[in-house]
Amino acid sequence: MSARFSGLFISAMVLITQFLSVTEGSDIGVCYGLNGNNLPSPANVINLYKSCGVGNIRVYQPYPEVLEALRGSGLAVAIGPLNDDIPNLAANQNAANDWVNRNIVPYKDNVNFKWITIGNEIIPGPLSSSIPGAMNNIINAIASAGLDIKVTTVLSGTALGVSYPPSAGAFSSDAVSTMTNVATILAQHGAPLMINVYPYFAYSSDPAHISADYALFTSSKPVVIDAGLEYYNLFDAMVDSFNSALEKINFGNVNLAIAETGWPTVGNEPYTSVGNAQTYNKNLLNHVTRSGTPKRPGNIMTVFFFEMFNENLKQGPVEQNFGFYYPNMQPVYPFW
Repeated sequence: MSARFSGLFISAMVLITQFLSVTEGSDIGVCYGLNGNNLPSPANVINLYKSCGVGNIRVYQPYPEVLEALRGSGLAVAIGPLNDDIPNLAANQNAANDWVNRNIVPYKDNVNFKWITIGNEIIPGPLSSSIPGAMNNIINAIASAGLDIKVTTVLSGTALGVSYPPSAGAFSSDAVSTMTNVATILAQHGAPLMINVYPYFAYSSDPAHISADYALFTSSKPVVIDAGLEYYNLFDAMVDSFNSALEKINFGNVNLAIAETGWPTVGNEPYTSVGNAQTYNKNLLNHVTRSGTPKRPGNIMTVFFFEMFNENLKQGPVEQNFGFYYPNMQPVYPFW
Protein backbone atom coordinates (compact mmCIF):
# COMPACT_ATOMS: atom_id res chain seq x y z
CA MET A 1 0.00 0.00 0.00
CA SER A 2 1.49 3.36 -1.03
CA ALA A 3 1.91 6.04 1.61
CA ARG A 4 -0.54 8.27 -0.26
CA PHE A 5 -3.19 5.53 -0.49
CA SER A 6 -2.61 4.58 3.13
CA GLY A 7 -3.19 8.17 4.18
CA LEU A 8 -6.40 8.38 2.17
CA PHE A 9 -7.61 5.06 3.61
CA ILE A 10 -6.93 6.20 7.16
CA SER A 11 -8.69 9.52 6.52
CA ALA A 12 -11.72 7.71 5.14
CA MET A 13 -11.84 5.37 8.13
CA VAL A 14 -11.65 8.35 10.51
CA LEU A 15 -14.62 9.97 8.75
CA ILE A 16 -16.61 6.74 8.90
CA THR A 17 -15.80 6.32 12.59
CA GLN A 18 -16.85 9.91 13.29
CA PHE A 19 -20.16 9.33 11.51
CA LEU A 20 -20.83 6.11 13.38
CA SER A 21 -20.03 7.80 16.67
CA VAL A 22 -22.69 10.41 15.88
CA THR A 23 -25.45 8.05 14.76
CA GLU A 24 -24.77 4.99 16.92
CA GLY A 25 -27.50 4.60 19.50
CA SER A 26 -29.42 7.57 18.11
CA ASP A 27 -32.88 7.59 16.59
CA ILE A 28 -32.27 9.19 13.19
CA GLY A 29 -34.40 8.66 10.12
CA VAL A 30 -35.11 10.10 6.69
CA CYS A 31 -38.51 10.64 5.05
CA TYR A 32 -39.13 8.75 1.80
CA GLY A 33 -41.61 10.61 -0.38
CA LEU A 34 -42.75 9.21 -3.71
CA ASN A 35 -44.17 12.34 -5.29
CA GLY A 36 -42.00 12.07 -8.40
CA ASN A 37 -42.10 10.32 -11.76
CA ASN A 38 -38.39 9.59 -12.01
CA LEU A 39 -37.56 7.99 -8.66
CA PRO A 40 -35.51 4.79 -8.28
CA SER A 41 -37.13 1.47 -7.42
CA PRO A 42 -38.09 0.90 -3.78
CA ALA A 43 -35.57 -1.96 -3.57
CA ASN A 44 -32.76 0.38 -4.61
CA VAL A 45 -34.01 3.05 -2.22
CA ILE A 46 -33.98 0.69 0.76
CA ASN A 47 -30.45 -0.39 -0.14
CA LEU A 48 -29.46 3.28 -0.21
CA TYR A 49 -30.89 3.80 3.28
CA LYS A 50 -28.85 0.87 4.54
CA SER A 51 -25.66 2.06 2.85
CA CYS A 52 -26.14 5.49 4.46
CA GLY A 53 -26.41 3.94 7.93
CA VAL A 54 -29.88 5.44 8.47
CA GLY A 55 -31.93 3.41 10.93
CA ASN A 56 -35.44 4.81 10.51
CA ILE A 57 -37.67 5.50 7.51
CA ARG A 58 -40.91 7.43 7.24
CA VAL A 59 -43.33 6.71 4.39
CA TYR A 60 -46.58 8.58 3.91
CA GLN A 61 -48.92 5.79 2.94
CA PRO A 62 -48.72 1.97 2.73
CA TYR A 63 -47.36 1.46 -0.79
CA PRO A 64 -47.20 -2.35 -1.21
CA GLU A 65 -44.03 -2.15 -3.31
CA VAL A 66 -42.28 -0.18 -0.56
CA LEU A 67 -43.46 -2.57 2.16
CA GLU A 68 -42.18 -5.51 0.12
CA ALA A 69 -38.80 -3.82 -0.25
CA LEU A 70 -38.67 -3.23 3.51
CA ARG A 71 -38.89 -6.94 4.31
CA GLY A 72 -35.77 -7.99 6.17
CA SER A 73 -34.21 -4.53 5.96
CA GLY A 74 -34.12 -3.93 9.70
CA LEU A 75 -35.24 -0.33 9.22
CA ALA A 76 -37.67 1.01 11.81
CA VAL A 77 -40.75 2.23 9.95
CA ALA A 78 -43.15 5.12 10.49
CA ILE A 79 -46.22 4.81 8.30
CA GLY A 80 -49.82 5.94 8.28
CA PRO A 81 -53.07 6.12 6.34
CA LEU A 82 -53.99 8.93 3.98
CA ASN A 83 -55.56 11.92 5.70
CA ASP A 84 -58.81 11.40 3.78
CA ASP A 85 -59.16 7.89 5.24
CA ILE A 86 -59.13 9.05 8.84
CA PRO A 87 -62.85 9.85 9.33
CA ASN A 88 -63.74 6.30 8.26
CA LEU A 89 -61.10 4.82 10.57
CA ALA A 90 -62.57 6.86 13.43
CA ALA A 91 -66.18 5.94 12.71
CA ASN A 92 -65.72 2.23 12.20
CA GLN A 93 -63.61 -0.22 14.22
CA ASN A 94 -63.91 -2.72 11.37
CA ALA A 95 -62.34 -0.19 8.99
CA ALA A 96 -59.40 0.20 11.36
CA ASN A 97 -59.10 -3.58 11.69
CA ASP A 98 -59.12 -3.89 7.91
CA TRP A 99 -56.43 -1.22 7.50
CA VAL A 100 -54.14 -2.98 9.95
CA ASN A 101 -54.89 -6.42 8.51
CA ARG A 102 -54.14 -5.25 4.95
CA ASN A 103 -51.16 -3.00 5.52
CA ILE A 104 -49.40 -4.20 8.66
CA VAL A 105 -50.19 -7.83 9.47
CA PRO A 106 -48.93 -9.37 6.17
CA TYR A 107 -45.51 -7.80 6.75
CA LYS A 108 -45.27 -8.04 10.54
CA ASP A 109 -42.77 -10.91 10.65
CA ASN A 110 -40.04 -9.13 8.71
CA VAL A 111 -40.87 -5.40 8.64
CA ASN A 112 -40.12 -3.41 11.80
CA PHE A 113 -43.16 -1.17 12.21
CA LYS A 114 -42.41 1.24 15.06
CA TRP A 115 -44.88 4.12 14.59
CA ILE A 116 -48.26 4.55 12.91
CA THR A 117 -49.03 8.21 12.19
CA ILE A 118 -52.73 9.04 12.18
CA GLY A 119 -52.96 12.33 10.32
CA ASN A 120 -50.26 14.54 8.82
CA GLU A 121 -50.70 18.22 9.67
CA ILE A 122 -54.50 18.15 9.97
CA ILE A 123 -54.85 19.60 13.48
CA PRO A 124 -56.52 22.09 13.51
CA GLY A 125 -58.85 21.57 10.58
CA PRO A 126 -62.08 19.88 9.49
CA LEU A 127 -60.67 16.36 9.91
CA SER A 128 -59.03 16.95 13.28
CA SER A 129 -61.99 15.82 15.37
CA SER A 130 -61.58 12.34 13.88
CA ILE A 131 -57.98 11.95 15.03
CA PRO A 132 -58.57 10.66 18.59
CA GLY A 133 -61.18 8.13 17.46
CA ALA A 134 -59.00 6.88 14.62
CA MET A 135 -56.02 6.57 16.96
CA ASN A 136 -58.06 4.54 19.46
CA ASN A 137 -59.45 2.24 16.78
CA ILE A 138 -56.02 1.63 15.26
CA ILE A 139 -54.63 0.93 18.74
CA ASN A 140 -57.40 -1.63 19.26
CA ALA A 141 -56.67 -3.23 15.88
CA ILE A 142 -52.96 -3.44 16.64
CA ALA A 143 -53.65 -5.05 20.01
CA SER A 144 -56.00 -7.57 18.38
CA ALA A 145 -53.21 -8.50 15.98
CA GLY A 146 -50.82 -9.03 18.89
CA LEU A 147 -48.51 -6.21 17.81
CA ASP A 148 -46.66 -3.47 19.69
CA ILE A 149 -46.57 -0.30 17.57
CA LYS A 150 -46.77 3.27 18.84
CA VAL A 151 -49.67 5.29 17.42
CA THR A 152 -49.37 9.05 17.13
CA THR A 153 -50.23 12.03 14.93
CA VAL A 154 -48.09 14.66 13.20
CA LEU A 155 -48.54 18.40 13.80
CA SER A 156 -47.28 21.47 11.99
CA GLY A 157 -46.63 24.82 13.60
CA THR A 158 -50.17 25.91 12.68
CA ALA A 159 -51.39 23.86 15.63
CA LEU A 160 -49.93 26.54 17.88
CA GLY A 161 -51.81 29.76 18.45
CA VAL A 162 -48.81 31.24 20.27
CA SER A 163 -45.25 30.10 19.57
CA TYR A 164 -43.01 32.94 20.73
CA PRO A 165 -41.27 33.13 23.09
CA PRO A 166 -40.97 29.38 23.70
CA SER A 167 -42.36 29.58 27.23
CA ALA A 168 -45.55 31.16 25.83
CA GLY A 169 -46.18 28.32 23.38
CA ALA A 170 -49.83 27.25 23.40
CA PHE A 171 -52.16 25.31 21.14
CA SER A 172 -54.60 27.38 19.13
CA SER A 173 -58.09 27.66 20.58
CA ASP A 174 -59.52 25.38 17.88
CA ALA A 175 -56.88 22.71 18.58
CA VAL A 176 -56.98 22.56 22.40
CA SER A 177 -59.84 20.07 22.76
CA THR A 178 -58.51 17.67 20.14
CA MET A 179 -54.95 17.94 21.47
CA THR A 180 -56.11 17.22 25.01
CA ASN A 181 -57.73 14.00 23.76
CA VAL A 182 -54.70 13.12 21.63
CA ALA A 183 -52.27 13.76 24.49
CA THR A 184 -54.36 11.58 26.79
CA ILE A 185 -53.97 8.69 24.34
CA LEU A 186 -50.24 9.32 23.89
CA ALA A 187 -49.65 9.43 27.66
CA GLN A 188 -51.61 6.23 28.24
CA HIS A 189 -49.65 4.31 25.60
CA GLY A 190 -46.21 5.89 26.01
CA ALA A 191 -46.10 7.28 22.48
CA PRO A 192 -44.50 10.57 21.43
CA LEU A 193 -46.26 13.46 19.77
CA MET A 194 -44.71 13.99 16.34
CA ILE A 195 -44.15 17.49 14.97
CA ASN A 196 -42.83 19.00 11.74
CA VAL A 197 -40.24 21.70 12.47
CA TYR A 198 -38.86 23.96 9.72
CA PRO A 199 -36.64 26.89 10.77
CA TYR A 200 -36.11 27.51 7.04
CA PHE A 201 -39.69 28.71 6.54
CA ALA A 202 -39.59 30.99 9.59
CA TYR A 203 -36.24 32.48 8.57
CA SER A 204 -37.04 32.95 4.88
CA SER A 205 -40.36 34.63 5.66
CA ASP A 206 -38.91 37.06 8.23
CA PRO A 207 -35.14 37.57 7.71
CA ALA A 208 -35.38 41.06 9.20
CA HIS A 209 -36.07 39.55 12.63
CA ILE A 210 -34.56 36.05 12.35
CA SER A 211 -30.85 35.76 11.64
CA ALA A 212 -29.21 33.10 9.51
CA ASP A 213 -27.01 32.16 12.47
CA TYR A 214 -30.08 31.48 14.61
CA ALA A 215 -31.72 29.38 11.88
CA LEU A 216 -28.57 27.44 10.89
CA PHE A 217 -27.18 26.53 14.35
CA THR A 218 -24.13 28.77 13.83
CA SER A 219 -24.63 31.34 16.58
CA SER A 220 -21.84 31.38 19.18
CA LYS A 221 -23.97 33.12 21.79
CA PRO A 222 -27.58 32.91 22.95
CA VAL A 223 -29.97 34.69 20.61
CA VAL A 224 -33.01 34.38 22.87
CA ILE A 225 -33.11 34.09 26.65
CA ASP A 226 -36.56 33.07 27.82
CA ALA A 227 -37.62 32.06 31.33
CA GLY A 228 -33.97 31.66 32.24
CA LEU A 229 -33.25 29.31 29.30
CA GLU A 230 -30.74 30.16 26.59
CA TYR A 231 -31.59 29.51 22.95
CA TYR A 232 -28.74 29.38 20.47
CA ASN A 233 -30.88 28.07 17.61
CA LEU A 234 -34.40 28.43 16.27
CA PHE A 235 -35.00 24.68 16.09
CA ASP A 236 -34.84 24.35 19.89
CA ALA A 237 -37.09 27.35 20.35
CA MET A 238 -39.71 25.92 17.97
CA VAL A 239 -39.64 22.52 19.68
CA ASP A 240 -39.89 24.04 23.15
CA SER A 241 -42.94 26.04 22.06
CA PHE A 242 -44.64 22.67 21.60
CA ASN A 243 -43.32 21.47 24.97
CA SER A 244 -44.84 24.57 26.57
CA ALA A 245 -48.13 23.95 24.77
CA LEU A 246 -48.24 20.42 26.14
CA GLU A 247 -47.54 21.72 29.64
CA LYS A 248 -50.44 24.16 29.35
CA ILE A 249 -52.89 21.28 28.77
CA ASN A 250 -51.24 19.34 31.64
CA PHE A 251 -49.38 16.84 29.46
CA GLY A 252 -45.78 17.92 29.90
CA ASN A 253 -44.97 14.24 30.38
CA VAL A 254 -45.60 13.53 26.66
CA ASN A 255 -42.34 13.46 24.71
CA LEU A 256 -41.88 14.94 21.27
CA ALA A 257 -40.43 13.41 18.13
CA ILE A 258 -39.56 15.22 14.91
CA ALA A 259 -41.48 13.82 11.94
CA GLU A 260 -39.93 16.23 9.42
CA THR A 261 -37.19 18.82 9.35
CA GLY A 262 -34.87 19.94 6.60
CA TRP A 263 -33.66 22.72 4.33
CA PRO A 264 -34.14 23.16 0.56
CA THR A 265 -31.25 23.73 -1.83
CA VAL A 266 -33.02 25.58 -4.66
CA GLY A 267 -35.98 27.84 -5.32
CA ASN A 268 -35.74 30.86 -3.00
CA GLU A 269 -32.27 32.27 -3.15
CA PRO A 270 -30.36 33.42 -1.12
CA TYR A 271 -32.17 31.48 1.62
CA THR A 272 -32.09 28.24 -0.34
CA SER A 273 -28.65 26.97 -1.22
CA VAL A 274 -26.59 23.81 -1.06
CA GLY A 275 -24.41 25.46 1.57
CA ASN A 276 -27.31 26.39 3.82
CA ALA A 277 -28.92 22.95 3.49
CA GLN A 278 -25.70 21.17 4.31
CA THR A 279 -24.96 23.49 7.24
CA TYR A 280 -28.44 23.13 8.74
CA ASN A 281 -28.67 19.37 8.40
CA LYS A 282 -25.13 18.68 9.63
CA ASN A 283 -25.48 20.96 12.62
CA LEU A 284 -28.91 19.56 13.41
CA LEU A 285 -27.59 16.00 13.27
CA ASN A 286 -24.75 16.86 15.63
CA HIS A 287 -27.15 18.63 17.99
CA VAL A 288 -30.02 16.16 18.25
CA THR A 289 -27.81 13.10 18.65
CA ARG A 290 -26.13 14.67 21.67
CA SER A 291 -28.70 16.71 23.56
CA GLY A 292 -32.29 17.74 23.86
CA THR A 293 -33.71 21.25 24.02
CA PRO A 294 -33.15 23.79 26.82
CA LYS A 295 -36.54 22.86 28.30
CA ARG A 296 -35.97 19.09 27.89
CA PRO A 297 -32.16 18.64 27.87
CA GLY A 298 -32.32 14.93 28.63
CA ASN A 299 -34.79 14.02 25.88
CA ILE A 300 -32.82 12.78 22.87
CA MET A 301 -35.58 12.87 20.27
CA THR A 302 -36.37 10.66 17.33
CA VAL A 303 -35.71 12.86 14.29
CA PHE A 304 -36.68 12.32 10.66
CA PHE A 305 -34.85 14.45 8.10
CA PHE A 306 -36.85 15.62 5.11
CA GLU A 307 -36.08 14.02 2.70
CA MET A 308 -34.23 11.34 0.77
CA PHE A 309 -34.94 12.54 -2.80
CA ASN A 310 -35.90 15.63 -4.70
CA GLU A 311 -39.50 15.06 -5.84
CA ASN A 312 -40.35 16.66 -9.18
CA LEU A 313 -44.13 16.42 -8.85
CA LYS A 314 -44.38 18.54 -5.70
CA GLN A 315 -45.66 22.11 -5.93
CA GLY A 316 -43.00 24.73 -6.67
CA PRO A 317 -39.20 24.69 -6.80
CA VAL A 318 -38.67 24.94 -3.04
CA GLU A 319 -40.83 21.91 -2.22
CA GLN A 320 -39.13 19.94 -4.99
CA ASN A 321 -35.63 20.44 -3.61
CA PHE A 322 -35.37 19.22 -0.03
CA GLY A 323 -33.67 15.96 -1.00
CA PHE A 324 -30.29 14.58 0.00
CA TYR A 325 -30.22 12.77 -3.36
CA TYR A 326 -31.23 13.36 -6.94
CA PRO A 327 -33.52 10.69 -8.42
CA ASN A 328 -30.47 9.14 -10.13
CA MET A 329 -29.21 8.42 -6.57
CA GLN A 330 -26.32 10.87 -6.84
CA PRO A 331 -25.95 13.08 -3.75
CA VAL A 332 -27.08 16.69 -3.93
CA TYR A 333 -24.26 17.37 -1.45
CA PRO A 334 -22.05 15.17 0.74
CA PHE A 335 -23.87 14.17 3.88
CA TRP A 336 -24.42 10.50 4.67
